[in-house]
Amino acid sequence: MSTPAVFLDRDGTLIVDVGYLRRVEQLELFPWTVDALRLLQRAGFKLVVVTNQSGVALGLLDEPAVIAAHAALDLRLRAGGARMDGYYYCPHHPRGTVAPYASDCACRKPKAGLAERAARELDLDLDRSWVVGDRWLDMGLAAACGARGVLVRTGYGESAASEPHDGIEADAIVANLMEATGWILRHA
Repeated sequence: MSTPAVFLDRDGTLIVDVGYLRRVEQLELFPWTVDALRLLQRAGFKLVVVTNQSGVALGLLDEPAVIAAHAALDLRLRAGGARMDGYYYCPHHPRGTVAPYASDCACRKPKAGLAERAARELDLDLDRSWVVGDRWLDMGLAAACGARGVLVRTGYGESAASEPHDGIEADAIVANLMEATGWILRHA
């Protein structure tokens, strides 16, 4: 039987948003990240990072920098007893300046491509899954893939919460990933 997942945005949700994360030294976990992830794991969820990394298409960083950031994040999470089951990122942007990445792809959130790929590769049940992020495009991803969405007020979330998008809703709007975890565990 397929497993439910929590799809997690990276910047502004798991880690402090520093703009374009070009160096692993810039990576800073929120103080509650590891504890929240451990709680979700204990509840039986698979954990999957889904992140737009348009900096690749814009020529501000390259794919090895994204992969290095995910490896550094993984080491820090594992040191605290948490782990991710997968890292999925979209390097594309329709107005990109790096030709191979300048496209309107199916993997760029809010489209469902990343979640659908993860579901195939990790045997996930999208209907019993959640998306947690700090932008309305994360809630758009939840709607696109049939999951439920929780908007966090960290990162861009505070401004997003005050400016709702037409036709896009969150199942909940909470302060941070720890509160999102509590909400998911109460409503799963």
